Amino acid sequence: MVDLAPFVPPPYPYERIDRFKPLAEAFDGGLIDLSIGTPCDPPPAAVVQALSSSNAERGYPPSVGTPALLGAAQRWMGRRFGVDVPTAQIGACVGTKEFVATLPQWLRLRRPDRDTVLYPAIAYPTYEMGAILAGCRAVAVPFGPAGGLDLAAIDPADAARALALWVNSPSNPTGALDDLEAAAAWGRAHSVPVFSDECYVEFTWHSRGRTILEHGLDGVVAVHSLSKRSNLAGTRVGFYAGDAELVDYLREVRKHVGMMVPGPAQAAAVAALDDDVHVEQQRARYHARLDAMATTLSAWGGVEVSLPAGGFYLWFPVDDAWAFTERLARDAGTLISPGEFYGAAGAGYVRVAVVQPDDRIELVAARLGMRSV
Repeated sequence: MVDLAPFVPPPYPYERIDRFKPLAEAFDGGLIDLSIGTPCDPPPAAVVQALSSSNAERGYPPSVGTPALLGAAQRWMGRRFGVDVPTAQIGACVGTKEFVATLPQWLRLRRPDRDTVLYPAIAYPTYEMGAILAGCRAVAVPFGPAGGLDLAAIDPADAARALALWVNSPSNPTGALDDLEAAAAWGRAHSVPVFSDECYVEFTWHSRGRTILEHGLDGVVAVHSLSKRSNLAGTRVGFYAGDAELVDYLREVRKHVGMMVPGPAQAAAVAALDDDVHVEQQRARYHARLDAMATTLSAWGGVEVSLPAGGFYLWFPVDDAWAFTERLARDAGTLISPGEFYGAAGAGYVRVAVVQPDDRIELVAARLGMRSV
């Protein structure tokens, strides 16, 4: 009999920096947490009103999403990207993290002859962890000089075993934009479904936001969240859309698991997706915070901090990521993330999430002597 070792969950990445939190006790105003991308700004009043008055809390909500939610997602994709996706090719998810984390096991059941998940070498940790939890191989794809995935570097043997290729544009944590047309073409050429995580698409800075669905629906699925665009991380609502067969399969299998977005959350999402004004306001907030924090850290840290092409994270190289993280905690009571949280290729970088209110961003600069308050 083969002696198989049990799975032991690794430490949750962000718990590894908890030891720096007490350093903030020396500062009036306490900890300024820029380590996790948790929105702090309020959602629109109409969205909160929809959440509290939907009368949808009594019954079980449709797992696939209410007709109202699917219609709102369809309208938003039409306005935002000029794509027309039938509502039958859209499904709701309980926030996108659970979708990312559980997808490999559903795909493995669909294709038991394959066992590999391809994902960006510097990325949100859940792409890799989802593969591991499904008993799959997690194979990192390196980046090319332009910041997107180097698809030519994928080993043909890995492509032949691949259940899916994940792309993330704008990227968390790097902010880079990927060539989604090339990713879609690679997936179709290799018969590998491509899942495009587009949760930060509303925060694309130098060009309009793009979706992989602009290059056809066959063989691709886009994943969207309301956590970032509408400050609704606590409601746990997102959606996926694209290839008819893939979406239908996922909608059906997820019914059996009881993956249901609460009815009030779906009602709030409808109101949020139908309103573009608050997103423009949020864009302005994040861009101003990115600019302010980049200026502060460049002056204090002796490093060059550039603004990202997308997203609300600053990602930049430092001599020692853990030493830089501890130094910022000691000098400013401010917590950030070492880049190794996002893969071995991220070692030597740090990530700064500009998600705190403007006065807290200004307080970082004041504590570092870069600005008075």
